[in-house]
Amino acid sequence: MQESGATRGFAKVVGKVPAPGLVLGGVCGIQFGAAFAPRVYPQVGAAGVVFLRLLIAGVFLCLLWRPRRQALRSVKGAWGTVIAAGALLAAHHLAFYEAVKHIPLGAVATIEFLGPFVIALAGSRRLVDLLPACLAAGGVLLLSGGGVPLAPGGLALAAVAASCWAGYILVSSRMARRLSGGQGLALAVLWAALLSAPYGVAHAGSALLDPHVLWVAAVVAVASSVLPYSLNLEALRRIPPRVFGVLTSLEPAVGALFGLLILGQRLAWPQWLGIASVACASIAATYLGAGERRSSRVRTKGKPSPRSSEHPSRAGSDGLKAPIE
Repeated sequence: MQESGATRGFAKVVGKVPAPGLVLGGVCGIQFGAAFAPRVYPQVGAAGVVFLRLLIAGVFLCLLWRPRRQALRSVKGAWGTVIAAGALLAAHHLAFYEAVKHIPLGAVATIEFLGPFVIALAGSRRLVDLLPACLAAGGVLLLSGGGVPLAPGGLALAAVAASCWAGYILVSSRMARRLSGGQGLALAVLWAALLSAPYGVAHAGSALLDPHVLWVAAVVAVASSVLPYSLNLEALRRIPPRVFGVLTSLEPAVGALFGLLILGQRLAWPQWLGIASVACASIAATYLGAGERRSSRVRTKGKPSPRSSEHPSRAGSDGLKAPIE
């Protein structure tokens, strides 16, 4: 894929920023956008914000990545993957922003974060991996019953957002392997905007064209979609998934902080402790998963090949030289 001038310029700028800074910038952008969006809830509601955010972000990303129809037609199953990713993205955004109307942003971000957390634990086969799960469960209990009442409807919507986000991660990983650059991402976001259009237009109507609404939606789109997705894509080229997982574990705490600073949403200290527990559980699961992968690679490298089994002395020599990652 031939890169546009904007893509090359963006890559040149972010290339000077340390990878952890890119991840943290993406985390702050997502949560800032989520805290900024309620400014126009009285005019267009969560549905209107989601539609405009996805539409503006989709246009920006298409201009940035310039997806080509020929590229998608040449990859088997590419269109189906993009359509599935866009559908999950639309459902996630609608559930997330509707949840923020009912419960504090920090609580929504924490529950949503359980989606990727469950994926991280899904392939576990060791008893020690139950420790992060118990820590996360305790955090959720502290969050839901630790002081400030949380509406059951908001908790249910946050759980839907977590499920959709987990599904999107699985589908988008397949999309990233099949399509180069951000072509699939751009089309998925644009498709999500089209799916959310009927719901957004029905709830907001002509208020979607209000200049103030469009300005806020543009800020939310750039802060919560364009920059985080692009920064994370660049960061994952430079740091291992383990480090990326640890840094994104700060997302619930950052959400609670922006909820406090921008929306004035206060949480009791047990709920802050619950948010910290979920973040720590994610960090622990990331490190335990990394350790399991290293052990698996070492065991694989330690297995003698058919030729080395015929020559024991050679097998011993290769075994001494094998690096341990």
